[in-house]
Amino acid sequence: MDDDRGDLPAPAEGFVLTHFLTVRDVARSRRFYSEVLGGKVVLDENPCIVKLANGWIIMNPGGGPTPDKPQVVLRAPDDPDHVSSFMNLRVADIHACYEAWRAKGAEFLTPPIDRKAELRCYMRDPDGYLIEVGQATGMLHGVYADLNPKGR
Repeated sequence: MDDDRGDLPAPAEGFVLTHFLTVRDVARSRRFYSEVLGGKVVLDENPCIVKLANGWIIMNPGGGPTPDKPQVVLRAPDDPDHVSSFMNLRVADIHACYEAWRAKGAEFLTPPIDRKAELRCYMRDPDGYLIEVGQATGMLHGVYADLNPKGR
């Protein structure tokens, strides 16, 4: 661990956005976010904090309710094919990221696909969390994705 407390998500004013993941195996997830995606380990455990690009991933095992979140139980996803949210990584070169991360063990659902507004693909982390990897292409020139069937 690089014990640089200056990299902790602790702003002097305002706020920063972090993403918390409930994980089954902290060491395994720490390796994925640091070694595969290139994040910097700021704190090994309790909680594990990895600085990833301009944000932070905070990871801890699941657990039962606490005084500040009564009746809430944290657990890693049971069914990775049913999600309500996912992380979105915007990259400058999706093909380079896809090849580099795949070579380091990332498991992608498909290769990058041209969606007109962007190139996009998805991968999963060790607990099954879905991660979108996207590169803006058409949207930089006024070409946007088609509306979904409900018009949204």
